[in-house]
Amino acid sequence: MNEIKIFNETNRPGPEEKREIIAFLFKHLENFGDLKTDIEKAVNYALKETVSFGGFILQAFEGDTMACVLVVNQTGMKGYIPENILVYIATHNEFRGKGIGKRMILKAIEIADGNMALHVEHDNPARSLYEKVGFTSKYLEMRYIKK
Repeated sequence: MNEIKIFNETNRPGPEEKREIIAFLFKHLENFGDLKTDIEKAVNYALKETVSFGGFILQAFEGDTMACVLVVNQTGMKGYIPENILVYIATHNEFRGKGIGKRMILKAIEIADGNMALHVEHDNPARSLYEKVGFTSKYLEMRYIKK
């Protein structure tokens, strides 16, 4: 894995680079992903292109190929809810199992100011990776969806 690029409110990707990041996440999150419009909202939030607390995006390459992208949003809270939420991480399917995702998560933990949470579906194979780097399951998340 080459160096990790860090994007935030003071170092934003160009428009084409941003489109590529969103498209990468949409494709490589596979069945654990969201709509492109929702991914774009999280990216815009991290870059403070909308009213937000900000965050950051990490991008890694293997040669010229985008290998992994990670998005963290700051929550604006502390204590009862962690200061950061790891919203998305996706590794290119050709590079899975090589430790890239782990290195990206460790880098995100290193540069984030404060604690970090994430949501993971119980059957997502990445769950074991999150546990290996130190994430614990304190709560069961429940949601009420208004119709």
